[in-house]
Amino acid sequence: MSVDINSLVRKNVLKLKPYSSARDDFKGDASVFLDANENPYPSPYNRYPDPHQIKLKEEIAKIKGVKIDQIFLGNGSDEPIDLLIRAFCEPGTDNVLIPQPTYGMYTVSADINAIEIKTVSLTSDFDIDLSGVEKTWNDKTKLLFLCSPNNPSGNLLSKSKIESLLMRFQGLVIVDEAYIDFTDYDGFLPLLNQYKNLIVLQTLSKAWGLAGIRLGMCFSNKEVINILNKIKPPYNISILTQQVAMESIKNGELKNKWVQEIKSERERLKNELIKIKRVEKVYPSDANFLLTKVSNAKAIYDSLVAKGIITRDRSNVILCDNCLRITVGTKAENNVLLNELKDA
Repeated sequence: MSVDINSLVRKNVLKLKPYSSARDDFKGDASVFLDANENPYPSPYNRYPDPHQIKLKEEIAKIKGVKIDQIFLGNGSDEPIDLLIRAFCEPGTDNVLIPQPTYGMYTVSADINAIEIKTVSLTSDFDIDLSGVEKTWNDKTKLLFLCSPNNPSGNLLSKSKIESLLMRFQGLVIVDEAYIDFTDYDGFLPLLNQYKNLIVLQTLSKAWGLAGIRLGMCFSNKEVINILNKIKPPYNISILTQQVAMESIKNGELKNKWVQEIKSERERLKNELIKIKRVEKVYPSDANFLLTKVSNAKAIYDSLVAKGIITRDRSNVILCDNCLRITVGTKAENNVLLNELKDA
């Protein structure tokens, strides 16, 4: 199905004249910069960063197999999530569809922007309820958020179901792949040119070990990326973030080593958890965490906190009654958790 991107964009955004920074006005090489009202003395961070992060995008394009103009970089994935809602959803008119349970910031961002939220439950095994989703959207549904691997359940959503939605839904389908590096699956980036309404979110926060620098990656067609660039703050990615990201991306071997160790520990942790009396079920996971059903989540959570071990109680989330979400730590950290659960 062909989707007209401009027909989905808010009318005021289409008409909007973006802010033009001093560095947007100049292209080329220079040695004297008197255009941006910067402090001329080297600190060494006296100059504004590249507002378009070209060098960093060149490196990301290489490892992801996409074009530079298919990349938008944000302050974590939360920034493109917010910008997508602001660009495509008219407050008081449009809505977004968010199958539950999933990452909470989709809902928070929609609420902040006064956008109606339509929800539908995932199936009992945390996959897409195709019939339920299709019955829930209407002609004012602009965005469909899908997290795969899903948070908090950890599983990959069905590829065939996502493709079915891409073909039928007349809005934008956002596939959030924050945990894709912990799978044996290429994700949806290879299908970017096949579906005009596909948006893929990834991040350096998880597998790359860079949660502290807050760099999210958004991939889509050139039209969508241009809209996001039009409304983003001019210098949304700092020099420090760009520098650290560049250095880390060039050291992919370390990231791959971490991923293999985490996947190995994920399997070991799952096998050990299921032996513990108070653990009722450990759900299959393609992420770096395990959703674990226990006999009394609040009591176990509190007892672990008292020992200085922090997990996440997800009992208040649909389909996750008495469930703890446990991040896969180092072998030593996982052993501490296991010992406390056995003794409790």
